Amino acid sequence: MKALIAPPATLPRILSGFVIELATEADREEIYQLRHDVYAREIHQHHVNDSGRLQDALDAANIYIVARHEDQVAGFVSITPPDAPKFSLDKYFARAELPFKLDARSYEVRLLTVRREFRGRPVAALLMYAALRWVESHGGTRIVGIGRQEVLPMYVESGLEATGMRVTSGSVTYELIHATTERLRASAIRMAGLFDKAKAIAHWRLPMAFRKPASCFHGGAFFEAVGSDFKTLERARQIINADVLDAWFDPAPAVLEGLRKHLPWLLRTSPPTSCDGLIRAIAAVRGVAEENVLAGSGSSDLIFRALPAWLCAGSRVLLLDPTYGEYAHVLEHVIGCRVDRLRLRREHGYEVPLDALNVALGQGYDLVVLVNPNSPTGRHMPAGALQSVLSAAPATTRVWVDETYVDYAGSEHSLERFAARSANVIVCKSMSKAYALSGARVAYLCAGAPQLEQLRALTPPWVVSLPAQVAAVRALDSATYYEAMWRKTLELRCELAAGLRGLGWEVIDGVANFLLCHLPANAPDAGELVMRCRERGLFLRDASPMGRGLGSKAIRVAVKDAETNARMLEILRECQTGGCA
Repeated sequence: MKALIAPPATLPRILSGFVIELATEADREEIYQLRHDVYAREIHQHHVNDSGRLQDALDAANIYIVARHEDQVAGFVSITPPDAPKFSLDKYFARAELPFKLDARSYEVRLLTVRREFRGRPVAALLMYAALRWVESHGGTRIVGIGRQEVLPMYVESGLEATGMRVTSGSVTYELIHATTERLRASAIRMAGLFDKAKAIAHWRLPMAFRKPASCFHGGAFFEAVGSDFKTLERARQIINADVLDAWFDPAPAVLEGLRKHLPWLLRTSPPTSCDGLIRAIAAVRGVAEENVLAGSGSSDLIFRALPAWLCAGSRVLLLDPTYGEYAHVLEHVIGCRVDRLRLRREHGYEVPLDALNVALGQGYDLVVLVNPNSPTGRHMPAGALQSVLSAAPATTRVWVDETYVDYAGSEHSLERFAARSANVIVCKSMSKAYALSGARVAYLCAGAPQLEQLRALTPPWVVSLPAQVAAVRALDSATYYEAMWRKTLELRCELAAGLRGLGWEVIDGVANFLLCHLPANAPDAGELVMRCRERGLFLRDASPMGRGLGSKAIRVAVKDAETNARMLEILRECQTGGCA
């Protein structure tokens, strides 16, 4: 990683009008001239030549990223991919002597250069970060290079490791440096403030996103035991998937009958393009107009479709804490919003303080997200009280109410009809958990028609599969069956809660098909207990990462049928005391 830059002490003067992008062919001629000016005339690594250009054999394979200011290249960095004939470091070091292994995912980053008049600005930092983003987005796992001794501390600060292996070229001494992209990513996260400020005053035009897309952790680890290639689905009978909140009961008989009877046709046939029949069924059952309903392939589809359309990096959002983690993931890591949190306290049973919520709603947020009943706490805000608070919210603040579990509290607690009349309240309703359709992926938004207009334009055709649409319509027509299942879930939840309290656990009183618990002081941490239980085929959710104040002993358990709940309690009793094999 040959370079001529100034070490970045602090973020400098305004960096306006800079563009970070891939070099064009026209840029390359300017790059070769700048290389000659710097590496020949300035630091005397190479001899001055009459052409005033410096090139080498690797340029045919190199990818150049440039920082452009107005009509000139202000700086550049070169990336040599692993399929190039060789690396620059091969001129100086034998690969067998390297303290790391080069493979098909190793990239060489070199020639980090900034034009003299732009040194001392964050051009170099942006180019280094751009090289990392290029490499990791192309599947690279290691970056190697050679860095000038004068700026070696800067490389080390950025996460690169010095090897002590040095070489002199002309008047310049270089040292071999390297790091995994994982290590460099961790360093970039620590320096996120610097990069974000630099990004704010430059234009990122590379084909990959400025921020590495982060994944959101969910439950579902049980599929490791079942097999995600679906070749051994029979294993599902031997494991307990209490790390996800799927229903313990089957879909309604009418759902299963409709699918079995018509399955070949349903699988080979395109569904209604705009989910018209599904939307009519939802509107009729919920007592709203069809224009108040927007269908989606699960609530995640609607979250990822709506929030980026409504918000930007400058938006302010309020979340409950703890709450369902996908909202923080999308808002902070995908969109980059400023996110504040309304803390729910253990000593108050994680109840949402409506007085504090009322105050927060007047603070000018662009969006407030309420999961009701909340996950992982299971606590519920009664419809009347919540409606009263939301009625006083400013019209400029959207309020997103996630009602995935509201049917377990009672369908009368839904705010769908209120949202349909409102100018700023949106209800997100999944049919996955309460209707036993998690595998079908059906959800919808209910809101005032103007709220949904923009999202309709962003909705792809056939967004919900035909089997899923049929299943959802049949489910909505099976109210008696599901109401019985929701009542039975209440009984099972109470029985499971009593059994968990018998183990010494603190169980939070909730209304959904799961329980948030805190393990006793003499029990292992939640993460350890979860791993012990997996050895016995029981999969639970370590809830500790789901909120900043949950602590290391928070665990979430899904409610299952009576026999399965008894098996869970037996396994938990043994694993809590260290008796698991």
